[in-house]
Amino acid sequence: MGQLAEKHLDRIQATDIACAVLSGGLLSASFPKIGWFPCAWIALVPLLYAAHNRPGAVALRLGFLTGMIHFTTVLYWIPAVVNTYGGLPLLASWAVLLILVMYLSLYLTAFTGLLGMLHRLGLSACWTAPILWTGLEYLRGIALTGFPWANVGYSQFKWLQVIQISDIFGVYIVSAMIVAVNAVLFECCEAIVEKKALCWKSALCVGALVAAVLIYGAWRMPQVNAAAHRAPQKTVSLVQGNIDQSKKWVPSFQEETIRRYWALTVEALESGPDLVVWPETALPFYFLRDEPATTEVLKHIQTTNAYFVLGSPSFSTNGQAVRYYNSAYLVAPDGVVLDRYDKVHLVPYGEYVPFKKVFPFLGKIVAAVGDFSSGRAGHVLSLNGAPLGVLICFEVIFPDLARALVKKGARLMINLTNDAWFGTTSAPYQHLSMAVFRAVETRRTLARAANTGISAFIDPAGRILEPTELFQKALRTRRVPLMTGTTVYVRYGDFFAIGCLVITGMYVLMAIGTRVREKSKS
Repeated sequence: MGQLAEKHLDRIQATDIACAVLSGGLLSASFPKIGWFPCAWIALVPLLYAAHNRPGAVALRLGFLTGMIHFTTVLYWIPAVVNTYGGLPLLASWAVLLILVMYLSLYLTAFTGLLGMLHRLGLSACWTAPILWTGLEYLRGIALTGFPWANVGYSQFKWLQVIQISDIFGVYIVSAMIVAVNAVLFECCEAIVEKKALCWKSALCVGALVAAVLIYGAWRMPQVNAAAHRAPQKTVSLVQGNIDQSKKWVPSFQEETIRRYWALTVEALESGPDLVVWPETALPFYFLRDEPATTEVLKHIQTTNAYFVLGSPSFSTNGQAVRYYNSAYLVAPDGVVLDRYDKVHLVPYGEYVPFKKVFPFLGKIVAAVGDFSSGRAGHVLSLNGAPLGVLICFEVIFPDLARALVKKGARLMINLTNDAWFGTTSAPYQHLSMAVFRAVETRRTLARAANTGISAFIDPAGRILEPTELFQKALRTRRVPLMTGTTVYVRYGDFFAIGCLVITGMYVLMAIGTRVREKSKS
């Protein structure tokens, strides 16, 4: 009978599969476009219930299945991007997604596997699950250049009271809190089903943590609002040209691109902006190198009293070597180019091709130039003595880049992006949701100019203000505060997440040591 029970435990049941699939679906539903963010607080309960008290191999497989469901449904837009702009056949494009999703699912696999080991050592999921999840989530954000897309904490971007704590611990504290609540709910369900005593201590501790975070948010938001009200103000205009990606790099379309951006800018100038922002690569030529087009743009700027931040590719030469950059130029009202920021964190297969020898069939989606090179982290642009921090596209999902800019004195964050690749999928909404945390973590306004949307202002408390519609020409102008001061998060970074990763490593060593001792006894 004992052997039969053991074999039964080793098999994945239909109910286990249903639980894993449900967890993956609930996780994805908590993110835009669906955006049912309360789902995140219960999403892991089915997975935890299915994996508890099961052999390690079963727990691993269930975690992997949840990851496959979750990341496939969150990143479903990747094949269309790779197929349309990378030129890969549709089948190969789906293979690219499959490879990425399998890799990302390994983190959930490790989560359930380690959680099971620690459960067998008598450690409660309430205390181990948040640490494991946060440590692994942080690792995913730095390993292999990092891909922190859809960290579970980002799902709460609309719940302003909850996310204010990010100015101390970063987005990872929100992830940890969500997982802690899931773990408590799981343990309560387990106690009810198996007729065990409820773990009141764990429930009360997690409840107190959530209450403390909400109280902090309610206390902090008025403080931030008051500081923003007292701060010096600048009027910023965001210009959304809505340039079709298929036409963007066609030389004959350059004149129409400049005409469209300038027509919108003329309308913006009626509000007397101090700064006008054009999106990532709004200028589809080498600014300062392509003389006729550059001259036209500078002549327009010289008719204004505004400073401009313009996105454009650039390059430098050193002998025969040519280095390309994805850049943002700061131009004064007299047409003098004051400075340039070069994108630091590049998009794999979008701006350069890693692992060329391993995947020779994969090329770069952006075919306009060769591989881009990285710029210098923390380089700020000075707007009449007020430092600006620029984040180009993908960079806004990396907290360290925003931290580096604010540590160098940035008083306003500018995010230039071109999300035309994503079409009308959920990707532009997901991208915007992550930008909210950069504003809260640094307590800076973030002004986001996107070629096809979503352009918006995000205030230092994380409110998304005046968002544009996708694939429409649009203009947004707003007075924004130039904030000063340094948050705990800016000063010390991801100390909380790093601590969770270190403890996760200790848990791994503890589990391995226990396994070795058990084998030696047998």
